Amino acid sequence: MGIQIENPIVVGASNLVLYPDNLKMMEEQGAAAIVYKSLFEEQIQLERLELDERLNEFNDIYAEMLTTHPNVARTDIGAEEHLLKLRSAKEMVSIPVIASLNAVNTQTWIEYAKLIAQTGVDGIELNFYQNLGDADKSGYEVEKEQIEIAKTIKQNISIPVSVKLSPEYSNAINFIQKLDQVGVDTFVLFNSFFQPDIDITKEKHLKKFNFSNEGDYKNSLRFAGLLYDNIHADICSSHGVFTGADVIKLILSGASSVQVVSTLYKNGIQQIARIKKELEDWMEEKNYSSIADFKGKLSNKQLNNNSFIYRRAQYVDLLLYSDDIFAHDPAIQLK
Repeated sequence: MGIQIENPIVVGASNLVLYPDNLKMMEEQGAAAIVYKSLFEEQIQLERLELDERLNEFNDIYAEMLTTHPNVARTDIGAEEHLLKLRSAKEMVSIPVIASLNAVNTQTWIEYAKLIAQTGVDGIELNFYQNLGDADKSGYEVEKEQIEIAKTIKQNISIPVSVKLSPEYSNAINFIQKLDQVGVDTFVLFNSFFQPDIDITKEKHLKKFNFSNEGDYKNSLRFAGLLYDNIHADICSSHGVFTGADVIKLILSGASSVQVVSTLYKNGIQQIARIKKELEDWMEEKNYSSIADFKGKLSNKQLNNNSFIYRRAQYVDLLLYSDDIFAHDPAIQLK
């Protein structure tokens, strides 16, 4: 995003950052930056609805009433409270703090991006995705609207803007290139979304937090490898980044930084220091003095843009004779 950071490890948006002690520990453990928990459209609309209801609750008043002033005390779930906490988080740590916005309506995106920029944060992350329930919009319409939102936000605020995407666009590479052309500073690949599930015994839906699993970073690795040196923006890899080895792989493919969340829930905030140590040890072993020495070394561009590694999605005969297939396929071992 054009923000200077001491290492590639960024804490992604989650409830973990809501607690001051956690924020301080993340900085102490070596996090280079922190993405604050997302402000959601639902919070904004709920706050507006609550205010409207309370302002109108005494429309039918009587002379005997002691007061006509409504009770407009705010709860801590609204947008205003979120902005206050965001400002406080920025003041609490010395490393960069990046806001996260997850809106639906065009006007809301722009209005709250401006308000967030006024809190003093170092950047803003826009969470773009397709509304799966909106069957009337074509893919082209969805992308056109989101490109316009990113363009307008870039024109109206001075802090850097990143866009966090899902991999489910019809042609994600093309869409990313169009967003790159309107000035997006970084692409975070990829977002983790809520997935529904069903309890077949109780015959009801389950609401569960979906952690990433080790190895889930591979789709991000593919896109980092394809995009490196083909767009102006930086690439931040996300989703399933658990260890220093994962970070190394993603930087080799072309990422400038990574976001970690699930590994902190599963292994504790101290995992940041472990990841950083693993990265440092590997760099020392390989005689690399900086991230720039090996960033993108195994990207598609460095492989002359003709490698099947990044471009093939389905198995071909050549892939069947991979590095580990003989160890896992008894049929091959018998031949």
